[in-house]
Amino acid sequence: MGNQLLLIEDVDDLGRSGDLVSVKPGYSRNFLLPKKKAVIADKYTLRLQAKLKEERAQLAEVDRKEAEEIASKIEGVVLSIEVKVDPDGHMYGSVSALDIARLLEQEGYKIERRNIVLVQPIKTLGVHPVTLKLKEGVPARVTLKVHSGGVIEMPEPEEAPPAPETQE
Repeated sequence: MGNQLLLIEDVDDLGRSGDLVSVKPGYSRNFLLPKKKAVIADKYTLRLQAKLKEERAQLAEVDRKEAEEIASKIEGVVLSIEVKVDPDGHMYGSVSALDIARLLEQEGYKIERRNIVLVQPIKTLGVHPVTLKLKEGVPARVTLKVHSGGVIEMPEPEEAPPAPETQE
């Protein structure tokens, strides 16, 4: 049985400000209540819930406008990253959401890593579409070109010295 809480702030993967949620006791005791992200729901918090929902609706409208503005600016941006490859053309490592966030920051866009939607890191050379999920769920799309920045030569394996002969 979980605890009923009223969220004071938005919590990722749980709810928005003003929502009544049911969570496990440890999560509420160790995270939500100490960080003042929620309060225990009772009959006195109903007035607070209405106020929080109204504030959240106003904030949501502002966030949506900002996100749509950013999405219109960022739509169609082409990012380029240089990676190291082996002689066969396979990448060393991969391109992650953090790498893409840094590239966007270099272009002048402040996008957080959690707003970049990658099912898995990019592990191949070529052109890849990258989806962004901005505030209030506003989508945007950029293109990422992954190209080789040079081939790393693999050293030839050394031959093992001959085994010493044993006398019997």
